[in-house]
Amino acid sequence: MSVFARLSPLLQRVEPERAHRIALWALDAGLAGHDKNPDPPALAMRAFGLSFNNPVGLAAGFDKNAIAIVPLMRLGFGCVEAGTVTPRPQPGNPRPRVFRLPQYRAVINRLGFNNDGLEAYLAQLRAMPPRPARFGANIGINKDGADPERDYPALVAAVTPYADYVTINISSPNTPGLRDLQSEARLRGILCAIKAQVPVRPPLLVKLAPDLSHDGLKAVVETAIECGIEGLVISNTTISRPSGFTGMNCLQVGGLSGAPLFARSTEMLRAAHRLVAGRLTLIGCGGVRNGADVLAKIRAGASLVQLYTEFAYAGPGLVPRLKRELLGAMQAQGIEKLSDAVGTDT
Repeated sequence: MSVFARLSPLLQRVEPERAHRIALWALDAGLAGHDKNPDPPALAMRAFGLSFNNPVGLAAGFDKNAIAIVPLMRLGFGCVEAGTVTPRPQPGNPRPRVFRLPQYRAVINRLGFNNDGLEAYLAQLRAMPPRPARFGANIGINKDGADPERDYPALVAAVTPYADYVTINISSPNTPGLRDLQSEARLRGILCAIKAQVPVRPPLLVKLAPDLSHDGLKAVVETAIECGIEGLVISNTTISRPSGFTGMNCLQVGGLSGAPLFARSTEMLRAAHRLVAGRLTLIGCGGVRNGADVLAKIRAGASLVQLYTEFAYAGPGLVPRLKRELLGAMQAQGIEKLSDAVGTDT
């Protein structure tokens, strides 16, 4: 068992942001070990023209500054998404701003795109050793002085030499006005600006809020297709709260992630798959805890699946376990190749 794996249960007793810093330090120091087992061919997937050894990805937010991408990949992820990175460094919102809800296997955060800025992020990418999995760059705008039609194209251009794909974050609830960019007109302006200013780029995805209405989702889907991007990530954290949601920290303001988000984000994924009708690739994110959840996201229309909150609770042993459980769920349902299951439950 790696040092990081032994640390993981202890980190649950440490203040969340401090625990997060310790985890990143352990990863960067090479103390996390790695999954030595090759991925079974049955788990291989293709998405937006790229091959993935398995569909399990780490969502943006864990490694905001891209300091531990390769160590994270060595844990067995099929892809790792780092960020959200903004053009300029920013401290984010006042602390405390991360709250565990262990009774629900959930977290509420109001971090506010805290990161070291684009130049520090690029320095890490330039120094990155050969990658054993796919890398996604997650980009966003600063709280102050932002110009989305200027900043998103500049960010895409900057990360293009290093990223296998790029995700535009317009759905965090913790940056004022950011979710307004999901409107048809604002999104079209951003995507047209990227198309005009960055003609050669990696596959481009947009990350959406689970609180978007069905009409809003439909408008985003059609705009994304018309503007020539490759996919959607569904979904970010939610500002809604389940009925009967009570207990310590449940009334905190911010985005809710983890198990309570699973049903809502999966239903939105299913709706998006019907609207997309094969014209975009979907990544399912929100509430994944086990292999059965991964398969449910795939069957709802995802080609890849991301997680974060359960990884924070369970530690590095989660990823190999998820893949074992996924293979077991596939066998139980008579699925030989995971790619055959995409969208079969829509």
